[in-house]
Amino acid sequence: MTSKPIKIAATVVVALAAGACIYTYTRPAATATPGAPASGSPVAAPQSAVDTAAVASQFRDLLANFRKIIVLLADEQSLPEGARDEARKVGQALFHENQERIAKLDLALDQLTAPTNPGRFEALDSLLTYIESDPSLYDADRLAFRELLQSMLADVAKDSSLPAIKLHKRISEDLDALGEIERNYEKEIRQIFGNLGQRSIELKRERWDDYVAQLKKLYSREQILKENGIVVPYAVPPAGSVPEAKPAPKKDEAEIFGLGLPKKTIVLTFDDGPHRRYTEEISAILKQYGVPAVFFNVGRNLGSLDAEGHAKLGAGAEVSRKLMQEGYAVGNHSFSHAQLSKQTGDKLKGEILGTDTLLKAISPERAALFRFPYGARNSEGMAALADAHLKSVMWNIDSLDWADPVPSSITNRVLASVDKAGRGIVLFHDIHERTVKALPAVLDKLIAEGYQFAGWDGTSFQVAKSTAPAPEKVPVTTGYANSWAVVIGIDDYAKWPKLQYAVRDAQGIRETLIEKFAFAPERVVTLKNGEATRNNILAAFHDKLAHGGVQKNDRIFVFFAGHGATRKLSSGRDLGYIVPVDSDPAQFATDAIPMTEIQNIAESLTAKHAFFVMDACYSGLGLTRGAGSSSFLRDNARRIGRQMLTAGGGDQLVADGGPNGHSVFTWTLLQGLAGKGDLNGDGLITATELAAYVAPAVSSVSNQTPAFGSLPGSEGGDFVFELPGETEFLSPNTTQLSTEAIALNSKLDAKPQAASVTVKDLQGGEQKIVTPGAVPTSTRQLAQRANDRGLQLYKEKQYAAAEAQFTEALKLRPDFALAANNLGFVFYKQEKYREAARWFENTVRMDPSRAIAYLNLGDAYAKAGDAAKAKAAYKTYLELAPTASTAPAVRQKMEKL
Repeated sequence: MTSKPIKIAATVVVALAAGACIYTYTRPAATATPGAPASGSPVAAPQSAVDTAAVASQFRDLLANFRKIIVLLADEQSLPEGARDEARKVGQALFHENQERIAKLDLALDQLTAPTNPGRFEALDSLLTYIESDPSLYDADRLAFRELLQSMLADVAKDSSLPAIKLHKRISEDLDALGEIERNYEKEIRQIFGNLGQRSIELKRERWDDYVAQLKKLYSREQILKENGIVVPYAVPPAGSVPEAKPAPKKDEAEIFGLGLPKKTIVLTFDDGPHRRYTEEISAILKQYGVPAVFFNVGRNLGSLDAEGHAKLGAGAEVSRKLMQEGYAVGNHSFSHAQLSKQTGDKLKGEILGTDTLLKAISPERAALFRFPYGARNSEGMAALADAHLKSVMWNIDSLDWADPVPSSITNRVLASVDKAGRGIVLFHDIHERTVKALPAVLDKLIAEGYQFAGWDGTSFQVAKSTAPAPEKVPVTTGYANSWAVVIGIDDYAKWPKLQYAVRDAQGIRETLIEKFAFAPERVVTLKNGEATRNNILAAFHDKLAHGGVQKNDRIFVFFAGHGATRKLSSGRDLGYIVPVDSDPAQFATDAIPMTEIQNIAESLTAKHAFFVMDACYSGLGLTRGAGSSSFLRDNARRIGRQMLTAGGGDQLVADGGPNGHSVFTWTLLQGLAGKGDLNGDGLITATELAAYVAPAVSSVSNQTPAFGSLPGSEGGDFVFELPGETEFLSPNTTQLSTEAIALNSKLDAKPQAASVTVKDLQGGEQKIVTPGAVPTSTRQLAQRANDRGLQLYKEKQYAAAEAQFTEALKLRPDFALAANNLGFVFYKQEKYREAARWFENTVRMDPSRAIAYLNLGDAYAKAGDAAKAKAAYKTYLELAPTASTAPAVRQKMEKL
């Protein structure tokens, strides 16, 4: 059979793609939102065909949601409780997103199948051809179309023409095939089915597990959750970390979960109705078994409110009236099924009070119960319930009938969950045929096992207490009192070849020491070009450091960028020199500074640790290495450390021409100090770690072979930089690295880091450097480190890797507003504006005073085409930062919306 182009009204595609999550919307006479004027009858959908590309786009979105729901909930019992709850919450949101699309386009389906529509048979033929034979569909995808096909069958039955009769037969055969598909997945066996007719669905040989496995290749549960604003925190802190101290949650008597019910007691609840067909079928089943239940109604399915807030009941209200007359409790499930945790003010109250007004108009005996859509609530919503004298009812057993298309699977899940919990509130939905099919089997089994069913009697159930995790240990510190530095850079030599990058290298190091590592500017002695004479350099060491107030618990960092020289002594040993600006090449043995003098200076310093970094080439120092320690910080504080890292050997030239006007060595050094040198991820960069990062990285991109070692007199101490937590909230003003810098960093990082690396010592031999063991770190510190790595990766435009790091930060610390914003901005940078907006919304919930997050939120909504929300976000930004440099530009953005 040859497929034909799909030329149908948009409603058909939307209803199809919703699949097993189909939502039949009972249309009231008007569809006004709570408190808004009624707008009269909805406008009928046009009969004209829609653009094929537009139809395909809508279909892909809806089918993608259907598949994502399956991926989210596959093997969901193996997930930790928190992750399982979040997966279900997002799955419900995706499901209701499809419901919204279907509800808005429901009338178009009526127009399509009307006998007055001359193109109806061509459109329906194209649609059925797609369902029956499109190669992209799996059998399980076709289960999504059962309820739609049933509606189409009923509509076609009203037409007595010969084409309609043939079409009726074809749809009936398709429904028979879908029944066979359902039985196939119930049994989970592979078999070949017979020919069901030339025009009907031809069954494949697939197992449900195979279908799910294919979907998992398309989507991952973590990514689906993340795109919907959820990162599930670690159930158990990573090894080597200490959990955060959190206050024990307080018992909330305003909510009912069912955990306080007597043993073997069940409450049945049904959400999202009333439905014009399935609600009454469920009521009939409950009546047959003599079982009570609570129905939570969505207000728009009951009717609308006029401008004065008076109820105008629709057809669905009669279904709820019958439920109340038969003794069932009917409660409030909001007006539009919005996620109320994201609503505030009048809009939030309207969602609650609008439906309450409609329910009271049906009967004053309505149950004073409320269920938050998706279970998503906030303190303002709970307060609004209290003011309205409504009680929140949650659940502890989810049937997942909104996601699972197979009735027997729903039955098995509910029975297994009830058996495990022993009691509780079961969540069903009275808008699915599969729920109607599953319910009798559930009731038969539970009644046989002696369960009893409770109805609403005005009493409340208590929520079980939780246990708070153990408190966090006090974080460790490096223990330095003061930090000193001597920074020297010489380009403008009088008698040696001039250099281009040394002064800029020195300036970059100075800025990093002061701005990142909090060295006091007055303690960073800087000598550039003509200032860096032999006398001034020695005076900096002897006068400024040795006699300038350095104490035994201080640290000293020395950086030299300039010429280095090597002279072979009569003994055959090489001796290295650093070359001051006033040195003469003909007599550098007397007017340059020998490394033996630097060594003597190092030994005379009273500081605990000193680290010399020389962006010049040397050899000829007899260096030694001290051993590591498991109790690193404690033992390191007791040991004197004198270490040196040089750019290369005595016969090598330093490679200039790195990014941003730096030498390759200094650029790599700066990258290491920015965080890449933290090889064990504990937030500390030791001199050993820095050498282990810098030496192999520089060697991989140049002809230099950096050398590292400890000066004689060192007792094995290791100089330590403690990385500060980055505080930058990513925004359009965040600078990223140049193309040249990103290219070099990619080369530097191409070689994977190992637990140990082999580098040169300053005599030209080889030594193995073992990275120190990680210091015990709190989960909060680990989260900060992950955010910092993400920021670095973002600046290198490695968006996928940055996303992973910000995600890791949120797993470790779910309330980390900085990481939430930064994750959102990574989505924004990739033009995923809806996903970005969700994370910016999370950010402002975590930190309502963070102005930049509102600016980002406004930009995301503007790009997504939601002008109203963009304006609201921009308005809040301007209220928080009216004098910011970006405020005029934001006002211009608002004017253009």
